[in-house]
Amino acid sequence: MDLSDPGTHAENDLTDAWRELRAEQPVHWHARSGGRRGFWVLSRYDAVLALHRDDRFTSGRGNVLDTLLAGGDSGAGSMLPVTDGPRHAALRRLLLKAFTPRALDAIGDQVRKTTRGLLDDALAAGEVDFALDVAAHVPLATICDLLGVPEEDRRFILDQTKQALGSEEGGHSADDSWLAKNEILLYFAELAAQRRDVPHADVVSLLATAQVDGVDLSDADVVLNCYSLILGGDETTRLTMTGGVLALIEHPDQWRALRAGDVGLDEAVEEVLRWTTATTHLGRTALVDTEIDGVTIAEGDVVTGWTSSANRDERVFTDPDRLDLGRKPNRHLAFGHGPHFCLGAHLARVEIGVLLDELRSSVRSVRQTGAPRYFHSNFLSGVSSLPVALEAVR
Repeated sequence: MDLSDPGTHAENDLTDAWRELRAEQPVHWHARSGGRRGFWVLSRYDAVLALHRDDRFTSGRGNVLDTLLAGGDSGAGSMLPVTDGPRHAALRRLLLKAFTPRALDAIGDQVRKTTRGLLDDALAAGEVDFALDVAAHVPLATICDLLGVPEEDRRFILDQTKQALGSEEGGHSADDSWLAKNEILLYFAELAAQRRDVPHADVVSLLATAQVDGVDLSDADVVLNCYSLILGGDETTRLTMTGGVLALIEHPDQWRALRAGDVGLDEAVEEVLRWTTATTHLGRTALVDTEIDGVTIAEGDVVTGWTSSANRDERVFTDPDRLDLGRKPNRHLAFGHGPHFCLGAHLARVEIGVLLDELRSSVRSVRQTGAPRYFHSNFLSGVSSLPVALEAVR
């Protein structure tokens, strides 16, 4: 099982493999593969949780397998997810101004309007690809609104984000990802230059005109953090939404419970997040020789914590392989934990909650009309295509 291979995740159900690793090798050495270095695999909840906040490990050399195994991340020190310490704290304080629940108060109405319009169109059409026709547009519209991306550029942004961290299809190459990432960076470099001259009320303008510790943010700081926000705000939420709908189709008892109001909306959102776990892992590099659960980790070793396994850990979740929209407690790690806890967690919860609410109020039934297609990535997990037939509430 090569966890660095996108096909492993797109083409296989790893539930049994993760269960075996949690039971027998919770700290597992993943051998070299395809010329790429080996790395440690943590599969239990407690170990993954601890990795999020352990300062013996750094994200400054990369936080996902592809960059870690390639030798580092060029965004280190500039881009929030791959920056640690005081610099990370200062950047986070700046960006939080745009992502607090109070700052996002007005977003809920726009999210509902967008979602309702997309569902109305889907119901009128009868048969749609839920991933492409509905889920792809809600988070994209929202994060583009926050960043101030013009309407006419949003299709381009969606196409590039789909390629940057994976692919809708197999055969995706490192060059494809590299080109898509650079297209996004170039786009935001141009947009940031415009906003420096004429600021708007958006996150790009906030970054382009900001100072940290009395020093203007560099062009790289601005562009790399825009890149991070657009990928984090778009891809993970659309995959969670689509995976959530597939889960409701496959678990009709939970769909009935949601429609009848037998489960709370907040609890349903958390269970969809746990069930889908759109980001498979986090990565760190050991700063010193250390131990995890009695296993020696050498300075410089790459250590990966697999959220896709941790969120199904039977030591933490009762009957973890059962979808339970009323699950309490539900201390999933879909948004991470500690200093790098997802900035957009509140926004994602709003978007997913609105979608579930609109589905239960306007859709009588959802029927799958074709096989789902899974995203090819070792970092993002989910359904990239889901043909369905929707029937409206009469």
